[in-house]
Amino acid sequence: MLFNGFRLQLRVDHGIAELRFERRDGPVNTLDHVTLSELHQALELLQQESGVQGLLLTSGKRDFIVGADINEFSELFGLDHSALTASLRQTHALFQQLENLPYPTLAAINGMALGGGMELTLACDYRVLGEAARVGLPEVNLGIYPGWGGTVRLSRLAGIATSLGWILSGRPQRAGAALEAGVAHQVVADAQLGDEARAFLLQQIDAGDDFTSERQRKQRPLVLDEAAQQQLFEAAKQVARQHGDHYPAPRAVLELVREHAELPFDQALECELNGFPGVAKGPVAKSLVGLFLSDQLVKRKAKATTSEARNVSQAAVLGAGIMGGGIAYQSASTGTPIRMKDITGDALELGMREADKLLAKQVERGRLGDANRRAVLETIMPTLEYDGFDAVDLVIEAVVENPKVKASVLAEVERAAPNAVIASNTSSISISQLAESLQHPENFCGMHFFNPVHAMPLVEVIRGKQSSDAAIATTVAYAVSMGKTPIVVNDCPGFLVNRILFPYFNAFNRLLKDGVDYQRIDRVMESFGWPMGPAFLADVVGLDTLVHADAVMVDGFPERMGHDGQTVAEAMLRNGRLGQKNGRGFYRYGVDEQGKRFKAAEDEVYGLVESLATSMPEISDHEIGERMLIPLCLEAVRCLEEGIADSAAEVDMGLVLGLGFPRFRGGPLRYIDTLGIEVFCNLVEKHQNQGPLYRLTDGLRQRRAGQKTFF
Repeated sequence: MLFNGFRLQLRVDHGIAELRFERRDGPVNTLDHVTLSELHQALELLQQESGVQGLLLTSGKRDFIVGADINEFSELFGLDHSALTASLRQTHALFQQLENLPYPTLAAINGMALGGGMELTLACDYRVLGEAARVGLPEVNLGIYPGWGGTVRLSRLAGIATSLGWILSGRPQRAGAALEAGVAHQVVADAQLGDEARAFLLQQIDAGDDFTSERQRKQRPLVLDEAAQQQLFEAAKQVARQHGDHYPAPRAVLELVREHAELPFDQALECELNGFPGVAKGPVAKSLVGLFLSDQLVKRKAKATTSEARNVSQAAVLGAGIMGGGIAYQSASTGTPIRMKDITGDALELGMREADKLLAKQVERGRLGDANRRAVLETIMPTLEYDGFDAVDLVIEAVVENPKVKASVLAEVERAAPNAVIASNTSSISISQLAESLQHPENFCGMHFFNPVHAMPLVEVIRGKQSSDAAIATTVAYAVSMGKTPIVVNDCPGFLVNRILFPYFNAFNRLLKDGVDYQRIDRVMESFGWPMGPAFLADVVGLDTLVHADAVMVDGFPERMGHDGQTVAEAMLRNGRLGQKNGRGFYRYGVDEQGKRFKAAEDEVYGLVESLATSMPEISDHEIGERMLIPLCLEAVRCLEEGIADSAAEVDMGLVLGLGFPRFRGGPLRYIDTLGIEVFCNLVEKHQNQGPLYRLTDGLRQRRAGQKTFF
């Protein structure tokens, strides 16, 4: 063996060198600084070795290489421009050292080859993939673009349209797609990958210097003819539609490929290298990298929590309808059979229709066969009785949001399922209060799903005063098994997400009473990056639900969240406006003659809102944004300071996953960091005459004095 490191090994056998990536101290291969250092050492040794006729790159892990080590990005991107460029240049030189070896090189790709891992394989002459392999360049999801030659080599191998499609989507591509694009040279059975890759390499060795034509193919400049220009134009339209102005990396990719397409290979690489620091050092990359690391933290915490979990082989949901049907679908489709109980057959029918509708969509998209759809549906057992509940391991209560009704139902199910963990899907009612109706409150906690259940990744697991660690662990493990991201939070009105959301709605109500046009507020907040403005969001939530939850928040935090007189939402509700559920809210909803859904403003709503306005001050769009965001951000700070969530990462992930806080801003606490603590505190003080929702916390004052960030 020529080299035996902690990340890779190099051996030569009968003229074939094998560079095997197999990290000793971790589950996956990454191109961290240690791996890159060892790769440099191995290539130096390889260049001194005589008799080598070909090089095979392999992996001893389930995946080939999943990319660079994102844990190193914050420090790397924190370097000044010249130092970051120098670091990139070292890796470019390393990949070119591999690329310029005087014999054919081949990457045998198993599992995932992503990001820098794929860029490494592109530096090889040939790529043979196992059938289950996936390759991709997901860097845009982190606010950057491939910076180790990926934009150059892929565009020259696969062409403008395919390379831009891969890079801009960030999605891993199947082995067959890689073969069709000319990126892969052969796709083989996974079990035969090693043997087939070696045999393919031997064929290329026997073919003499044919491998040089492969090098020329991926290094030859492109021609930006009329067809290529059209492809760039179409890609630009897609970027504008999907990413708008908030994500600089996709636009940078377009400009970069257009710029380097016709350049000689070395100049094209230099072009990519020089542009990288501009996106890597920006606030969007910082936020998205931070979100990725926060997501990893949340997942690690969930995994650690499940060590005390009981096995859930049979679940149940109380309350059918849209929410119950969605929960039943999510459980059954991820492998846990579930009973769905309600008190009427009509409700059960609605719940089963909802589950079947969601399964049918999976069939339409080709993700599920019709036979599998029927099999999954058969694991949802609708029932009007508690028969069989003694064998249930976890019950989710999802009945009407009324404390008395919930307390009664919880007491019933505890008698029917004495050994089960019981979790309430309440969005606002105190878990500790609901636990008072139970004989064994230690087996009870909250499990708050977000609507629609199948689409929203977050589940809040709420710890009541008497919830046991085993109950929390079991609920977390069940949420993970359903494909959800659980965050454990402590009990308080609104828990984490809704508690932070309602100061935002409170600010919206204040602006309306100041005579600000609700459509203008929606436009301002959507331009900030929200998927929808507060008026549209209120309609989606439902104005009846909004008013009920707001009352809970006012009762819990009367000084901060109280209102002066009737709220606009209350007036809308009294006017029979429920939002999307009855087609009449801040907007009117319907279907036009072409069958297309629409939303439209109505004069009646303007008249109603204007009747409640108490003042008409001049206000800028910038000030609207400040007044909307300050209460939300301050409540996020309070939730962290009061221990409702354990970490800033969990607060931000909760708001991004559960509420749609703009990902490119990283969450409310990271947004404060981006502004700067001093700047944010000055903004709060500027608006402090708006009342208690606009007052600094003691903790923020301390952070300001110490210039301490959240991350």
